[in-house]
Amino acid sequence: MTDRRFEFVEGTSSKFWEISNGGNNVTVRYGRIGTNGQTQTKSFTGTAAAEQHADKQIAAKLAKGYRELVATA
Repeated sequence: MTDRRFEFVEGTSSKFWEISNGGNNVTVRYGRIGTNGQTQTKSFTGTAAAEQHADKQIAAKLAKGYRELVATA
């Protein structure tokens, strides 16, 4: 899985949320747009469990109104 970035901008909210999956670890970085934010890493027993957790987190953010930014090369 590659790094994915999501943003939520509505009213006074201006937030970002990023997720990356590396083997058995899932790292999330979040905060207000324009800041470095906070980082959290969770470890899982296997890559399948890590990917399943990441997919669940992404679905939750999309349901809350976050929009994924598409990387341009």
